[in-house]
Amino acid sequence: MTTVQQKKSSVSRQDLHQQVTDTIIEQLEKGVVPWHQPWNTPDAGLALPNNYTTDNYYRGVNILLLWTSVAKNQFCTHEWASLKQWNEKKEFVRKGEKGTRIIYYNTVEKEVDGKIEEIPFIKSSIVFNRCQLASFTIDSLEEAPQADLVTRVKKADEFIANTGADIAHHVGKAYFTPSDDKIFMPYSEFFIETSECTATEGYYSTLFHELTHWTGHSKRLNRKFGAKKGDKDYAVEELVGELGTAFLCAEHDITVLQSGEHANYIAHWLEILRNNKKCLFTAASQASKACDYLHGLQPK
Repeated sequence: MTTVQQKKSSVSRQDLHQQVTDTIIEQLEKGVVPWHQPWNTPDAGLALPNNYTTDNYYRGVNILLLWTSVAKNQFCTHEWASLKQWNEKKEFVRKGEKGTRIIYYNTVEKEVDGKIEEIPFIKSSIVFNRCQLASFTIDSLEEAPQADLVTRVKKADEFIANTGADIAHHVGKAYFTPSDDKIFMPYSEFFIETSECTATEGYYSTLFHELTHWTGHSKRLNRKFGAKKGDKDYAVEELVGELGTAFLCAEHDITVLQSGEHANYIAHWLEILRNNKKCLFTAASQASKACDYLHGLQPK
């Protein structure tokens, strides 16, 4: 995405109902129950999403849609507004941010059998979380999400800095975007202690994973990223990221984030490896080349 997405929906009422239902089903299939609030936010006591400009709470299915978006995007506020409403507050949504669709009901007057009747209809609009504003920083929160539990590892920090990779910290998921040639990482304050790893191990494992993807850009090692989840190139690149992470963490004495202990995660990779016996060999080779490339950027 290169522009803020702000498009009114022209789909039918039935299509809107289906889109809303599909959004909820998608999260349920991932094991996320949108109405259980499976996330941690500094204003967790404010359970209902509200409009930042009117201070009104959203109602009905919009609560589920906005809760789902908070969980999916790891936003840390429940404050929302439309693009127009933010702009009226002299606030601007960051370039490339994608809004969240909500719905509302209204009526239109129409003559039926000689009488004027109010006919109900459903429409949709797009809203943006406060975390998506250009002015937003973690310091702008009244309360930090938690104390920063990540202990800095000097050797790893120097290694990462020497690569020259463009790394931005934000409220949201970790990912590498080839179009911008940029790595996005959650603020370190969002990493927590778990039974599988420490916040420090989680942070560096995640960053090494995205840094491995960064090496695959067309102006570096030029790997195929794949068009979508499920295709062969996408699966191979994800495995390259997994193995590159393992190699780099071992080198820097950091325990790898143990996401692989989840049954669904294991089943996912078993299915891919069983269907493509060469996948592991290809990915391991590419991961080693990725690590070699990163080492080549270090001072002699």
